Amino acid sequence: MRIAFAMLAAVAALATTPAAAQYRAPEHKAGWPGMVSGTDGIEGLDPGPELQRGRSARAMLADSRKLGVALNALQPQRKTLVDAYVISVALDSDPVFGREAREAGKVLARRFDAAGRTMVLAGSAGTLPSELPGGSLTSLTLALARVAEVMDKEQDVLVLYTTSHGAQVGIAYHDGDEGFGILSPKRLETLLDELGIKNRVLILSACYSGIFVGPLSSPDTALFTAASSDRTSFGCQADNDWTFFGDAMINHALRKSQPLEKASDEARMMIGDWESAARVPPSNPQVSIGDHVATWLTQLEARMPKTDTPPVGRPATDALKRGG
Repeated sequence: MRIAFAMLAAVAALATTPAAAQYRAPEHKAGWPGMVSGTDGIEGLDPGPELQRGRSARAMLADSRKLGVALNALQPQRKTLVDAYVISVALDSDPVFGREAREAGKVLARRFDAAGRTMVLAGSAGTLPSELPGGSLTSLTLALARVAEVMDKEQDVLVLYTTSHGAQVGIAYHDGDEGFGILSPKRLETLLDELGIKNRVLILSACYSGIFVGPLSSPDTALFTAASSDRTSFGCQADNDWTFFGDAMINHALRKSQPLEKASDEARMMIGDWESAARVPPSNPQVSIGDHVATWLTQLEARMPKTDTPPVGRPATDALKRGG
């Protein structure tokens, strides 16, 4: 199967300093090495294959050190509170995802009182090499394992935001021409079950991300996807600041002091309006909220900031004006 690169455009040259003038974020120049490009894809797709091809040893060591710092900085849970642990990960090196994951980390940390309990894993935002641990299947796996170590799994909550391209077999990990892989629904389900993380808010931004609804839905899970299992989502041009789903859900709806379900309703209506104006097929974002979610979400949202924050960055719909 092919990776769905909806409305891709070239990476914008955002040179603001001499260093930025020389730096270019990783671009995809070669095809996938048989991971999902064949008629049947790669064997063993469900376990979540990851391929690192030609990455320098020094780069791997530097990223490992950054990840170690982030993992060790995660603060323990507070016994008297329901704590949220936020992971915001960009699994593709196109800078739109790096920008989106960074801002999503800020918005979700503020909304869910998760300062000191938030990790952002992402590649470059487009102008300089990333200061963060890279977003990959391995870094996400280790971040989840670390959260499971420090949280109270009966009381606390994982808030996971992923942003990337997607295929009808899972969310794509694609870092330049060096990193390739698939986060399949089965792999994410297995990870969360193995680690015993049951209370979770999963917000998945990718084409075809509705394939996660069946495997990941549970009484203790609130799950939101950018598209249904058979639809693409939009706005993922490399030079955008936001995808349609990220702009609507994170940059608008979740900045407001309103319940999570109401925020999702607002985001879906906004996306529908944008898609109608663009005359593209509806992405049909999906929602699944388990019957037990209110037992911990009510306590989290009681501490939600009472003031809204304004959207930042260029609206995702600006791509339509640029001819994207």
